[in-house]
Parts: sequence; C-alpha cells; structure tokens
Amino acid sequence: MKPNKYDEELRQLIIQSERVMTILRTVRRCDPPDWLVGAGLIRNLVWDHLHGYSQPTPPRDIDVAFFDPADLSPERDAAVTAELTAVLPDVAWEATNQAAVHLWYAEKFGKTVPPLTSTIEAIATWPETATCTAVRLLSDDSLHIVAPFGLEDLFQMVLRRNPARVTQAQFHKRLQDKQIRQKWPLVQVIDG
Repeated sequence: MKPNKYDEELRQLIIQSERVMTILRTVRRCDPPDWLVGAGLIRNLVWDHLHGYSQPTPPRDIDVAFFDPADLSPERDAAVTAELTAVLPDVAWEATNQAAVHLWYAEKFGKTVPPLTSTIEAIATWPETATCTAVRLLSDDSLHIVAPFGLEDLFQMVLRRNPARVTQAQFHKRLQDKQIRQKWPLVQVIDG
C-alpha cells in the first residue's frame, strides 16, 4: 500500500496520544492474530484534533479486529476481549474475529456476506470511508497504518457511506446514533 499524504500526520497524532498508545500497547501485548485497532478510536482522535478540542471524545468502544480462521466460535471473540480487559480494565473492548463475521452478519444486519480472507479486507468493509482506518503497533514501536480508501476523508472531515455492506438507511441511522454532526460540526456528510 503506497504511503498516503496524511500518514505522517496520523502517526504523530497517535504517538502524541498516551491513551491511544496505551491501547495499542495492550493489544500488542495480548497479540491476537493479524490484529488491528481502528474505526471510532482513530476517527475521534483526528476529528477532535481538527476541531481543536482539548478533551478527547471517548469512543463507545475500542474496535479490535483480528483474524483467526482456526476458531470461528463466539467464544474466541469473548476470550480476546477478556484478555484485553484483564490487562486494561477501564476500556470497553470489542474484539471481533473477522474470519467469523460471515457466520453472524446476516442475522444481525439482514444481509449474507462472503467469508473474509484477512483483517485488512475486513477494514475495507467498515461502514464509512473515514472509519475504514486501523493501526497496529509493531514490535519496534513503529505504526502500521491500514486505510483502504486512503486518509483523505478522515483528514478532510468527510463522512461518506462505504457501500460495501452499509445501506443508506443504515448510514443515516449510524449518523443519528453516533451524533456525528453534534460532536463534530465541521464534518461534511456526503449522502449517497
């Protein structure tokens, strides 16, 4: 994946956030296979910065995506979540084995989806292009950034539906439920 013009800015924001670095160190310590942390954690960090907020907007939870095709049971998600919670209990962890998403997606969202092949492929299906961003803290403390749609929407504060799995109705519901415009009034919503 070629470097994005916003890569270095995102790296600096993450490194300067002790909270985000603590979260990344915790996941690295637990080390679920092919893990990435992203979505709301990264969106909130960037949009808070671009709005000039001094207090961080807490995400509802911390999305930890991992990929373990050897164990597709719901207990695998629970085990990773429990391990993360044992290390850092004051965080609302949501660990999800992306290898198993196709097994429960239709029941939860009403649409059958094919199995995924990696965590990176899963990130590309997340609901909005700006939140299709995730990171991994590598053993040398460098950051591996995954942004299948680039970082432009994130840094230009554009909220755009990712049509991979999200309908317009689901997009509108998320917009309301997450109070995006109330939290970040400079965000431009692209309805389409």
